Amino acid sequence: MHTSSLKKLSEGLRTRQFSSRELTQHFLARIDTLDPQINSFITVTAERALSQADAADRRIAEGTATALTGIPIAQKDLFCTEGVRTSCASRMLDRFIAPYDATVVKKLHAEAGMVMLGKCNMDEFAMGSSNETSWYGPVKNPWDLNRVPGGSSGGSVAAVAAGLAPVATATDTGGSIRQPAALTNLTGIKPTYGRVSRFGMIAFASSLDQGGVVARSAEDAAYVLQAMSGFDPLDSTSADRPVDDLLAGLQHPISGLKIGLPAEFFGDGMAVGVRAVIDAAIKTLESLGARCVPVQLPNAPLSVPAYYVVAPAEASSNLSRYDGVRFGHRAEGVKNLEELYKKSRGEGFGAEVQRRIMMGTYVLSHGYYDAYYLQAQKVRRLISRDFKQAFEQVDLILAPTTTDVAFRFGEKTDDPVAMYLNDVYTIAANLAGIPAMSLPAGFVDGLPVGLQLMGNYFSEARLLGVAHQYQQATAWHTQMPKGFN
Repeated sequence: MHTSSLKKLSEGLRTRQFSSRELTQHFLARIDTLDPQINSFITVTAERALSQADAADRRIAEGTATALTGIPIAQKDLFCTEGVRTSCASRMLDRFIAPYDATVVKKLHAEAGMVMLGKCNMDEFAMGSSNETSWYGPVKNPWDLNRVPGGSSGGSVAAVAAGLAPVATATDTGGSIRQPAALTNLTGIKPTYGRVSRFGMIAFASSLDQGGVVARSAEDAAYVLQAMSGFDPLDSTSADRPVDDLLAGLQHPISGLKIGLPAEFFGDGMAVGVRAVIDAAIKTLESLGARCVPVQLPNAPLSVPAYYVVAPAEASSNLSRYDGVRFGHRAEGVKNLEELYKKSRGEGFGAEVQRRIMMGTYVLSHGYYDAYYLQAQKVRRLISRDFKQAFEQVDLILAPTTTDVAFRFGEKTDDPVAMYLNDVYTIAANLAGIPAMSLPAGFVDGLPVGLQLMGNYFSEARLLGVAHQYQQATAWHTQMPKGFN
């Protein structure tokens, strides 16, 4: 069951080869047996899952089921889930029980009928590229337990890669879906900003955060993203426009597509082995009828410094609500309000979150706002303009997802800049708000490499279609790590 596609699982449920309860019990048993090795879950909701599975079986029997009804899914632990701890992997929210469901959760469970296995581990408040900043301990990469799975959605990708869940939700602020998907041999898509509601998604940087999905294949991702997407009046940034038929888009051929190769993404920073894998993927796409041509994104090299001004600035504002007064961690033994603030936030937030709050507060402070924050927003506009001009010439843009394969634990924790550069190829898409995805493209020394595709606004169907056609011609996405297959 844990190696089957969502389409096969859906067919199995509807033809009564197995029930949703049996399917759910299978994944819960795998979590119980295998997750101690990788630490991908913070909270396992076994009782709720079985209750939802029984409800799904009734819907299937009544003939009111959707294609996803009865299929288990794992939720990243920053989507609010009513009655269940939503921690954001932080001590600050360790005891926070969400009083309502995020729109994504409501769409997937109440409407589509999926079954929630639990809440996945992540970098604290989604701030990290290695899943080493979690209050609940690091997540290990199923392909090599001595290496990181990437971040911030490290728990989501590890759970799917290890076959503990067939699919999982994730979020992407600067690469937090695509980078970990690349490091664990998964398909991960960040849709256009505004395509998926952010209501009930705990905020890191509100103008950059976007919900998405990690799965084994583009087809699996299309099923879930279709159910997640759509206008939400509860989110003021939600896009009020129809959602394309993502499953129909899977059948569109690659032949005739013009794919841009930006020189700025193929420089000296890329590992030799990764470059060889990406070059081979380009040849495969060309053999399927695509035409790859050079394009220019001249301001892309400025994306990392611009991002690390804008994102911390928004984080400092968003995280100011955690003050020990209304909700979240509250320090004990304090003498006055100022001490309560300082001690609660000092105890509740980890080192990386504190670093970004301090950075953000600095760039927004009097005398520095114009010099840093305002300039970063101007650069962001230039990056968006570059993409707009590029998409007047090509249909899609292709690039590596990461500079190298997964690195070892502790390798970059003492050098924040080296850690931040893990997202050098992914951040530009967030600053521009365009859709982007990573898909398995091969291996270097037994470790996965991801291929990144970026599209124009609201072109998720085209991205998934190209990825699906590529996966029909290759078998990289079907491989699983030893010990978990």
